Amino acid sequence: MNFSVRLSFRLALLACVALSAGAAQAALPVQGVTVVKTYPHDTSAYTEGLFYLEGALYESTGQIGASGIRKVALDSGQVLQRAELAPPYYGEGIVAAGDRLIQLTWRSQQGFVYDLKTFQPQTRFAYHGEGWALTSDGHSLYMSDGTAQIRRLDPQTLQQTGTVEVTADGEPLRNLNELEWIKGELWANVWLTTRIARIDPSTGKVLGWVELAPLVPPRDTLEDPINDVANGIAYDAAHDRIFVTGKQWPTLYEIKLAPAQ
Repeated sequence: MNFSVRLSFRLALLACVALSAGAAQAALPVQGVTVVKTYPHDTSAYTEGLFYLEGALYESTGQIGASGIRKVALDSGQVLQRAELAPPYYGEGIVAAGDRLIQLTWRSQQGFVYDLKTFQPQTRFAYHGEGWALTSDGHSLYMSDGTAQIRRLDPQTLQQTGTVEVTADGEPLRNLNELEWIKGELWANVWLTTRIARIDPSTGKVLGWVELAPLVPPRDTLEDPINDVANGIAYDAAHDRIFVTGKQWPTLYEIKLAPAQ
């Protein structure tokens, strides 16, 4: 598929997603954000997974040949530790599970397990379908796969134990991407939009939207304006801090929610 056709296809897809999302979003509350602080973010990082742990950010990057996991100093953005993921694998979501770091891949139906401290590979595991994102509530792991379904996984066996069917105003909400567990809710970036869905994990219903549009860098500063979307949510529970960023964005934002509208 040549570039012009591919670009037209992506624009058409974006329009369809926006229209379908708009219809579902109409009756749900929308919250803007206030920026508390900004931090540097590596513009070569095609962010697919993000979490905060003990003073540092852990990030998974995508794209074949540029995929990997990294530990990043929050204040400076300096990469403190990394492990590359060799082709043909395309890195996706990550989560900490005890003393292990779990990583998904996009279409290879293979996940990887590392030692959380050393990033040394330990084992791998299989799953069906695509892998998009991971998070944890401290008991179960939650995995998105690009559909309206979020899978529950056993953190030890990494086998599926259940599902959450996500709906917005009664309609399935597809393209659920990067996940984070925040105060009893599942937060999910919705791919190709500027919104985060706040999901009730017990019912799958979207409780409301977090609008990140004001944080998106100008299109002419992005390497790939179609795909360099908001993606990446991390929560520091000890200090009640929420961080968000996007694929190849120059900035990571600490945010607070504005009143719902």
